[in-house]
Amino acid sequence: VQLQASGGGLVQAGGSLRLSCAASGIIFRHYTMGWYRQAPGKQRELVARISSGGITNYADSVKGRFTISRDNAKATVYLQMNSLKPEDTAVYYCNADRGYSFWGQGTQVTVSS
Repeated sequence: VQLQASGGGLVQAGGSLRLSCAASGIIFRHYTMGWYRQAPGKQRELVARISSGGITNYADSVKGRFTISRDNAKATVYLQMNSLKPEDTAVYYCNADRGYSFWGQGTQVTVSS
């Protein structure tokens, strides 16, 4: 199983980034896909997730700014991040869950003030 995250980088506050996570080795459409993040000195936290049926939920801190989506044909999950804030700075991890979880390697997002 491989979850390859990409799209991170350095952006100014108020800017946007789009993260992608391409999955292989799993039947993608069966999995709930999620994005988590971990800032230095903090625990990993859920950012957003999307079920196999397309139901989404978001952390309160990102509601209205971030959008998660999935393309089952491409076995890829996306996280569109708008109106970024310095507190969004973290390593973002892709997760595939079906009762048991697989994790990607993480991609760094840095938001400068």
